[in-house]
Amino acid sequence: MYTIAALYHFTRFDDLPDLQGRIKEVCLTNNIMGTLLIAPEGINGTIAGAEGTLDATLAYLQTLPGCDGLEWKKSHASEAPFGRMKVRVKREIVTMGQPDVDPTASVGNYVAPAEWNELIASPDVAVIDTRNDYEVAIGTFDGAIDPETKSFGEFPAWWEANKDRFHNKKIAMFCTGGIRCEKSTNYLLGQGVEDVFHLKGGILKYLETVPEEDSTWDGECFVFDNRVSVGHGLKEGSHRLCHACRRPILPENARRPEYEAGVSCHRCINETSDKDKARFRDRQKQIMLSRARGETHIGQVPTKGTKP
Repeated sequence: MYTIAALYHFTRFDDLPDLQGRIKEVCLTNNIMGTLLIAPEGINGTIAGAEGTLDATLAYLQTLPGCDGLEWKKSHASEAPFGRMKVRVKREIVTMGQPDVDPTASVGNYVAPAEWNELIASPDVAVIDTRNDYEVAIGTFDGAIDPETKSFGEFPAWWEANKDRFHNKKIAMFCTGGIRCEKSTNYLLGQGVEDVFHLKGGILKYLETVPEEDSTWDGECFVFDNRVSVGHGLKEGSHRLCHACRRPILPENARRPEYEAGVSCHRCINETSDKDKARFRDRQKQIMLSRARGETHIGQVPTKGTKP
């Protein structure tokens, strides 16, 4: 059994290359796998390992500049959720492309999961899902608006084109773990929207704490690790990943004629060229050869239920 921690924290970081090296050294010493992003604005990511060494790693991360208030959400997986440890330096820990957005200055009103259902049931509240379209496709809250964005950086343009729809409405937003809403609520406040709310702890905290019989969540929640999706109680979901397009698919989708492991699925088969598919096939062949030797190929992302 693996313990997983999803985390983020906005703070000011300097000397990122040095910080990158120190974080990676601690993670590798503790046999931690996953991905952490660091940027001048803070840290974001998901890591996994044995309970004790994971706790030791999280304790270390709390000693980083301004991270004494770092929080995380824990869950569990029966299989290794990551194949290796990566610490990457980025311009932003979640890319919105709005240099004036500063979650450390102000954010919307936090709403506890236990109070979320009551808020979004109000007729004067518009509920907006800030995640990408492929995430929304496998699950969202009943009645939530899907901006149909392919990346978070498209959200500001979507808002500008649709803001008149929300005149005299309170805005309630949500995302997987809460990080996108830190930025999107700050952005809306900067656009003059007064009544802005967001789900504290994101969908993951809601699914963890709200009983299924009281839930207004429909479907599963996409997660960025080997589990692919989780449901109520953060139980591992039924989805797997198409390694060609990185979208979640159901097991029955892998039986469709468009599906070829590592090459295509019914969603992406017409989105790539024959040259792309040939390259994907070669990559998949190398992955399978590495797997047969008991090694991990550099391009391999282990996913439950992956078939050769």
